[in-house]
Amino acid sequence: QVQLVESGGGLVQAGGSLRLSCAASGRAFGAYAMGWFRQAPGKERDFVAVISAAGGRTRYADSVKGRFTISRDNGKNTVYLQMNSLKSEDTAAYYCAAAGSFGWSEGRYEYWGQGTQVTVSS
Repeated sequence: QVQLVESGGGLVQAGGSLRLSCAASGRAFGAYAMGWFRQAPGKERDFVAVISAAGGRTRYADSVKGRFTISRDNGKNTVYLQMNSLKSEDTAAYYCAAAGSFGWSEGRYEYWGQGTQVTVSS
């Protein structure tokens, strides 16, 4: 079992930055690929970014490529999402999730956090 707790969300103006954190406890964090997903009101949850268990491989949704950066610190059992040049369309609840293998399909993720809200004002 892995417990995930997100933090760092909030209200920011368009063009600004936020860094989300996801702290993990429970089973070996370093064994899991970690992903970020987001869900805007009235929409389905979408993939944002994923990082491999060792941190050497990443993948991003086209909508955030070049603006968001995913990273992890296995010593601190934490994954981060640095979000720059934020746009109003980035407004959503952001969730971190853990998967046994690298990928971006929601179904492969076994453990989910409760989410943190990001609101970008224009």
